[in-house]
Amino acid sequence: MDREQLWSYVKSLGGRDEFILHEMKRLGFWDVSQGVPKLSEELREQRKTLETELSEALAKQKKYKDRQKMLRELRKQRMAEAKKRRGETKEKRNRERAERAERWSAQMQEDIQWLGPGVSAGLRNVESDEAQLTAMGLPVFPNLKVLAEAMKVSMNELRFLAYDKKVTRTIHYKKFKLAKKTGGFREISAPGPRLKAVQHWILENVLNKTRLHPAAHGFVPARSIVTNAAPHIGAAVVVNLDVKDFFPSVTYQRVKGVFRSLGYSEQISTVLALLCTEPQVAEMEMDGTKYFIATDQRRLPQGAPTSPAITNILCWGMDRRFEGVARSLGWNYTRYADDLTFSKKGNTNDTNRILWQAQQILENEGFTVHPDKIKVMRNGHRKEVTGVVVNEKANVSREKLKKFRAVLHRLETKGIAEVQFGQGHVLESIQGFANYVLMVNPEKGAALKAQVNALLSKPEWKKLLEKAQHQKAQASAQPIAVPVANNGLDWWRMW
Repeated sequence: MDREQLWSYVKSLGGRDEFILHEMKRLGFWDVSQGVPKLSEELREQRKTLETELSEALAKQKKYKDRQKMLRELRKQRMAEAKKRRGETKEKRNRERAERAERWSAQMQEDIQWLGPGVSAGLRNVESDEAQLTAMGLPVFPNLKVLAEAMKVSMNELRFLAYDKKVTRTIHYKKFKLAKKTGGFREISAPGPRLKAVQHWILENVLNKTRLHPAAHGFVPARSIVTNAAPHIGAAVVVNLDVKDFFPSVTYQRVKGVFRSLGYSEQISTVLALLCTEPQVAEMEMDGTKYFIATDQRRLPQGAPTSPAITNILCWGMDRRFEGVARSLGWNYTRYADDLTFSKKGNTNDTNRILWQAQQILENEGFTVHPDKIKVMRNGHRKEVTGVVVNEKANVSREKLKKFRAVLHRLETKGIAEVQFGQGHVLESIQGFANYVLMVNPEKGAALKAQVNALLSKPEWKKLLEKAQHQKAQASAQPIAVPVANNGLDWWRMW
């Protein structure tokens, strides 16, 4: 029987299964009494699976007969699998990057870990001496977020104001020069409105709450040039020394040490010190853009409201040394910012000794005496302390009073257009000087104050004064020049 005949015979029996059963019965492998078997569902599934695998195997066998086609298929398969893996890897990295960015953004709102090279090493040290801070009546800041909230600024703004950049297009200080009474100019670094507001907060909430040495009188609440001059009234000799570059002599590290000494953590102290100092910069223009390049380490700016208070705290040890030396020799000692004054009523043969020891202490404390501003005033000459005459009682010099009376006379006779006085509006200047005289010498000051009030009561001048005060109020948000006391208390610096 050939193949065709066999296939016809299988078909006549009803198919392959029937043929197999027929042959098994004919050959004696199947009991006829058991009937026709039925394939179970499991066997059917197995058969289906085997048929599928067989079909795939046959297809592969057919495909593999063409080697080049097989290689192309394998390469295509590998490329598809690699592309899929790359897609999965890219998706995973994007997801991880987004998660890191989200964590970083959240962390930036809670903490600051970098403020520039050379100043960021201590930002992870967050331990403050809370017991000492509480005992001194100073606010405690567990972290920078609490500090920012107390200052009423965001973490981003705090970071922006404190960041120490070596090259930048934005600086927080406006620089200009003011004429000195002794000639030359004093460079002022006045903070911008945002930084100035933060510095005033530091001054009011931290620095002004710190106990200062009794000898310090400059920019101290309830003290003035009059309290500074009072211990020297009637002295036989008055010695005055001036510190050269007082504020710029105080570096960022020393300012940071001030806040550390109060009990603040290195993290808080770093931020506060950065907010209160500025780097020395040089301007450079490139492609029409102005850049500011740091040329020196950060120092106290002359013009920031925090600078005098920081130096008062920093000079506690120096004031104590000066007072100890002065007391041991029978001298009195006071300090108004960078002006040091010693006086003695008895034997003055040790004047050179007090001068020498004062210079040694200053150099030891990191300061330098201005060689052109050492004054030794003895009997027979006018003795002044921060502009206050102290020969017999606190007074304003005759020359200043004579000049001021001449200004008032010129105002009455020639009008405001013919008068120049002070560094601001002439009407505000005369009002400030009258307050200054009233503070130093109430008797003379009361008469001058009454004369000034009479002048300012004129309708046209009153209107001019109100206009000047209004303009001053509008400019109050702009950087200020120097932290002078109110009511003309620092008039002595302008003469």
